[in-house]
Amino acid sequence: MQDTALLIVDVQNDFCPDGALPVPEGDQVVPVLNRVAQKVAQAGGLVFASRDWHPPTTRHFAAYGGKWPIHCVQNTPGAQFHPDLKLPEGTMVISKGTSENDDGYSAFEGRTEQGKTLLEILRERGIRRLIVGGLATDYCVRASALDALKHGFEVIVLTDAVRGVDVQPGDSERALQEMQAAGATLTTSDAL
Repeated sequence: MQDTALLIVDVQNDFCPDGALPVPEGDQVVPVLNRVAQKVAQAGGLVFASRDWHPPTTRHFAAYGGKWPIHCVQNTPGAQFHPDLKLPEGTMVISKGTSENDDGYSAFEGRTEQGKTLLEILRERGIRRLIVGGLATDYCVRASALDALKHGFEVIVLTDAVRGVDVQPGDSERALQEMQAAGATLTTSDAL
């Protein structure tokens, strides 16, 4: 699995039940992703965890002209990863949506603390296959998977490790179909 990486997208408190922008059943992805992360890490693959890391004032928020309630503000409890998410040692954190003018839907827009992009690291490490799970199916998972495909990676979306917002009923199902049509493989964690 040295040419494989797992991307855990935005499994943060604000996107889980009782958060500022809760994804229905968002916390249910945690045990699935814990199992997959352990499996990938033990097999020598890389694990990435992306996070929304918004400044207090950003056009992403409805209060400043955007579409979303205030969520995942840098260094707040809501921006922390879900407390039950077990990230293996060596997991690389990708922070996105960090400027006042940045929505940050795709993990490919983010950077590590060292300033590297996800794409730079994937290319440096010879990664060809990206397994994707997390929140939310119809926004950040979708954007990250589509960007990975555009960059030429093989993409596997774990249908049992994603949940969606469904602002419009059926958004998540449409997002899965769009990812599949673009070339992603949809499967479950058990089938990996």
